[in-house]
Amino acid sequence: MSTDPVKLTQDLIRCPSVTPEEGGALVLLQELLERAGFDCQRADRGEVSNLFARWGDKGHARSFGFNGHTDVVPVGEEAAWTRPPFGGEIHDGILYGRGATDMKSGVAAFAAAAVDFVTETPPDGAVVLAITGDEEGVSIDGTLALLDFMAEAGERMSACIVGEPTCPEKMGEMIKIGRRGSMSAWITVVGKQGHSAYPHRANNPLHAMARLMDRLASHELDRGTDHFDPSSLAVVNIDTGNSATNVIPARCTGAVNIRFNDIHTGASLSDWLRAEADRIEAETGVTVEMEIKISGEAFLTPPGPLSDLVARAVEAETGVTTVLSTTGGTSDARFVKDHCPVVEFGLVGETMHQVDECVPVEQITQLKAVYARILRDYFA
Repeated sequence: MSTDPVKLTQDLIRCPSVTPEEGGALVLLQELLERAGFDCQRADRGEVSNLFARWGDKGHARSFGFNGHTDVVPVGEEAAWTRPPFGGEIHDGILYGRGATDMKSGVAAFAAAAVDFVTETPPDGAVVLAITGDEEGVSIDGTLALLDFMAEAGERMSACIVGEPTCPEKMGEMIKIGRRGSMSAWITVVGKQGHSAYPHRANNPLHAMARLMDRLASHELDRGTDHFDPSSLAVVNIDTGNSATNVIPARCTGAVNIRFNDIHTGASLSDWLRAEADRIEAETGVTVEMEIKISGEAFLTPPGPLSDLVARAVEAETGVTTVLSTTGGTSDARFVKDHCPVVEFGLVGETMHQVDECVPVEQITQLKAVYARILRDYFA
């Protein structure tokens, strides 16, 4: 009897696993996988729950993996939902609930495909599922903890699919073969407070901040590459907290976010930001302090055997000729890429993180079929 990915998605949605709460989701999956013969181990770290599951011999040369997360973002204003956010209800062929798209449906699809595959046609190799409860949070103790656990235990994946939603509008239209890097910088400019009628007696940090932000935002980082759009910098905040028009404030804060392609690294862009800050200090006499956080480096899995394998399966099961893309935000693939070749493929992501998050049940069934075909073809 085949495993129903729609029912499994419903069961997972009914687990209130808002980051970092496990909510019963990983317990449910572990029970399902162990019944199918998977060796399951928890790789919890800090407040985060993680599940590692392997069918087959450890360290096998052919070991296909899936990565995903069961944690979800908060529901927001629950009264705004027309269906219970943790109800997993189906109406007119649409499944509603937090995580329906991002990404309990993806986890259910690859878990159901893996269970049926190893049960019906046991492969010569291993199937690995690495499922975290910390993708929507700070992502320090989630997939990174799973990869650390695997390294210590001698576990390997030869290739991996991350089951994040990847399709903008139509099921099957997009596979992610890379992601832009992401980093943020928080900037504090300190000048000298004074009366706005006597600006020569002050050193206005707002003028220095405005000049700095204009230079950062106006700078052309690059013109893109064969697989990536041009890198971009967005000014996301400038603030003084000053409500008085006759006072030049002593300090001003601001923030920028950079999404960058593989021409750059977080370190190279950090050096550029600090060089521009030093330049403003020299020109204006203010002091510029900067805190930088690199959320993830840009990466690319070049088109080849793995993306070809996934693309063939997608077209066979959906009838859609897929495109290879690096658009969008970050995902846990940015960690997996240091372990093995990785691509992402999943559902249409139109409603993720929204009120009344939902997915057509047909898409979940299609996704399981795609993952099942990938497994069959990989081990053929």
